Amino acid sequence: MITPESTVIANLGSRNIPSPLRLVAHRGEGVGLFVPDDARVRYQVECGTGDDLPDNIFFEKAGPREKLFFDPKETRAAIVTCGGICPGLNNVIRSAFLELHYNYGVKKVLGIRYGYAGLNPKVGLPPTELTPEMVSSIHEDGGTMLGSSRGPQPTDVIVDFLVAQKINILLCTGGDGTLRGARDIAAEAQKRELPIAVVGIPKTIDNDVMYITRTFGVVTAVEKARAVLDCAHHEAHSAFNGVGLVKVMGRDAGFIAAGATLASQDVNFCLIPEVPFALEGPGGFLEALRRYLASSRHAVVVVAEGAGQELLKNLPAEKDASGNKRHADIGPFLKDQITAWFKQINMPVDVKYFDPSYYIRSAPANCDDAVLCDQLARKAVHAAMAGKTNMVVGFWNGTLTHLPISLAVSRKKQVDPEGVVWTSVLAATGQPRRFV
Repeated sequence: MITPESTVIANLGSRNIPSPLRLVAHRGEGVGLFVPDDARVRYQVECGTGDDLPDNIFFEKAGPREKLFFDPKETRAAIVTCGGICPGLNNVIRSAFLELHYNYGVKKVLGIRYGYAGLNPKVGLPPTELTPEMVSSIHEDGGTMLGSSRGPQPTDVIVDFLVAQKINILLCTGGDGTLRGARDIAAEAQKRELPIAVVGIPKTIDNDVMYITRTFGVVTAVEKARAVLDCAHHEAHSAFNGVGLVKVMGRDAGFIAAGATLASQDVNFCLIPEVPFALEGPGGFLEALRRYLASSRHAVVVVAEGAGQELLKNLPAEKDASGNKRHADIGPFLKDQITAWFKQINMPVDVKYFDPSYYIRSAPANCDDAVLCDQLARKAVHAAMAGKTNMVVGFWNGTLTHLPISLAVSRKKQVDPEGVVWTSVLAATGQPRRFV
């Protein structure tokens, strides 16, 4: 449960260094405003909705502070990207570097190679010093110029590396596992009483970080998934009893599947991890698909990668290098089940299967995500220069915020089966609320 105490941001110490940014502390002359440290963003902005959410919870507002903890002339910063790739990673690297280099005047910014592995000298991946020329056009490309990897490295070794490299600021871009690693690095540095700021920039294409409305890359993913759904619709519509079956990313949360369904408006069935479904029986998915094909002669089905795992629970459970459970592949399984069941009832069906996961996650950020990436990266730099640590830059109620990492990783955000997103999906598809 979120409490006022759980939103408090850790600080390395008092701030006495005047910011070099050309901003003002109050409205008037200048090109922008410093954010006072007591500025807050409400957790709950609605009232009278019956949700009974706490009204005394506030997040610290993100933005540049008038006084800094670090002297920019003596500061060394590093940027690391971890986990699976996602639209917008290069945008984050570029904007963070530009803010540090041009606006704060930080002389040396290091790019850590291939995730946390690059923070372990034994792996043998020395950092690279970033320059304006190196980052000038990287935002036009998908992926990450620094490389990425999954899995942790020894926390004490990482902190030793930061000390040896005289790194004062570490910006960690990644999802749940990356943020947990950043939390441990910050805790180890604080235990040693080291002046090292560790700030997270939330990256998960699944959009499943708690207390963050939207992470970067999600809108691009929905846009790309929608394009694939359009192709699946054309394929299905061109075949007798054609079924366009599309699997999209979403290990534990169905935000991409739901968002693409609403964007497309041509999807007839949307299956997500938050809503278990039965295949057979009079109320099952297969019978619903049969009835729809009998009247329309084609259908489009989108399934999130983590959906239907209850149907595959007998398969051995594995974990990836980040500790995430490897889900059984629902896409080919569902394709085979549809084909076999319709053959059994002697009804022709033509299933076209699409798995665009790597196509979606490797795309460059669209305009909406590019703007969010720029803001998240710059706000992360502002927070770090002010000596804030063990935190992640969030986005809540349309405002950039500071969020303790422990709160962000407390649990995974999911689609609410009773909420407006899923209710809208049901209205758009016409599918039953449950397949039982």
